[in-house]
Amino acid sequence: MAAKFRSIALDRRHCTKFNGVSYPVQRGAAAIYSPEGKRQVRETIDFYLTNAKIVHGALTKLGLKVYGGVNAPYVWLKTPGNLSSWDFFDKLLQQAHLVGTPGSGFGACGEGYFRLSAFNSRANVEEAVKRFRENPVGRLV
Repeated sequence: MAAKFRSIALDRRHCTKFNGVSYPVQRGAAAIYSPEGKRQVRETIDFYLTNAKIVHGALTKLGLKVYGGVNAPYVWLKTPGNLSSWDFFDKLLQQAHLVGTPGSGFGACGEGYFRLSAFNSRANVEEAVKRFRENPVGRLV
């Protein structure tokens, strides 16, 4: 019986100390509501939305049908040449050494579309755009 009470006491102590989000994480989460935190969050959002705008603009200039990338960091495109989303993935990887997400991964309605992410450095986004321009996969329209 004493072992059972000791176990309950240890469980209670463990839950009291470790249940929920740790104090440093709570403080970090609260910091985003300060004026400086709000400024930093806005700066980060603007950075990634600018990346999305760069990708959207470049792909549009190549004649691809492009969606999104305006209020979200993801840019969707209609796969050119009636390629399946996985065939486009393969061509993009092999020819331009770029990776994105085949639309079919989002369900049947995603087939024939491809998602690119703006979550990267500016240099990497500009390099990706350059590779799209320089490789035949970007001209399969």
